[in-house]
Amino acid sequence: MSETTTLEDLAQLKGEGDAPAPERVYEKKVDAQGRAYATGKRKDAVARVWVKQGPGTITVNGKDHTTYFARPVLRMILKQPLVTAAREGQFDVVCTVSGGGLSGQAGAVRHGISKALTRFEPELRGVLKKAGFLTRDARTVERKKYGKAKARRSFQFSKR
Repeated sequence: MSETTTLEDLAQLKGEGDAPAPERVYEKKVDAQGRAYATGKRKDAVARVWVKQGPGTITVNGKDHTTYFARPVLRMILKQPLVTAAREGQFDVVCTVSGGGLSGQAGAVRHGISKALTRFEPELRGVLKKAGFLTRDARTVERKKYGKAKARRSFQFSKR
């Protein structure tokens, strides 16, 4: 029985050597109607998103996205994953979103669209991940602490 004293000895015993780790393979996940589903979150907003091939209509809570998100910045946020993946006008998006304000809802829908696109076309994962659309933005409102007026603001101090 030989003595293992270095990491190289341990690697040889295990039989690994210079073998690279196997790359993870992502598969297409589509339901019977040909739709990919994903949940997107941002702040307090939660969006349930279905993506399927079509002329490119985006419906949010039963309304067209241009009427639901009136501000152009929010519409731009919504379309970012499709523009980045060069799939604008190729997918229909139907989503229901609840909670939070309009800005958080737009971010939640963007996150959901990105996740649903990767489930429909796994090849797009690299492009969307590099752009940062698959990462859930963890920034939320900080809670109020006792002895403070708000989360960090103290009550006014009077010396005399």
